[in-house]
Order: sequence, then structure tokens, then C-alpha cells
Amino acid sequence: MTTVLKPSTLIPEGLQVQQINNLTLFKFTNELGERMQTLLDKKKADDLSPDEALELEAIGELDEIFSYINAVIAARGQGHS
Repeated sequence: MTTVLKPSTLIPEGLQVQQINNLTLFKFTNELGERMQTLLDKKKADDLSPDEALELEAIGELDEIFSYINAVIAARGQGHS
């Protein structure tokens, strides 16, 4: 049976909130960003284990969520709701 890694389990250690101008945006910590890059490099080299593939999928999903939230925040911050 394959273990599923929930993206929410990455949030406590992998999330930081950053002020940019008047906006509060969500970003990965350097550590999680570096981990994602390491996993992407291993994927390109076709050297990703099944567990690492699940981890990369979870990090990627979290990245999509944060990107969406940040886009909404940025749009509202520019006066577009």
C-alpha cells in the first residue's frame, strides 16, 4: 500500500508569510524550496523513488495552492476584486 503525503503536513515547516509592499503573501521556506528543486532535478534524471515522487506531488500541489492565493491577494491589493 502506498502512503499518501498530504500537502497540509508540509505547512508547519515549509511555509513563511512575507510582506511585499502592502501585501502579505505565502511563500515556501528556503528549505522547502530547495527540497522541491532537488526532487525536480532527480525527476529529470529519472532517479526519483516512489516516496520522493509522492513528496514532489504534495509540494507541487501546495505550490499551486499558494500561487492561487497569492494571485487573489495581489489582485485585491491592486484594487481588483
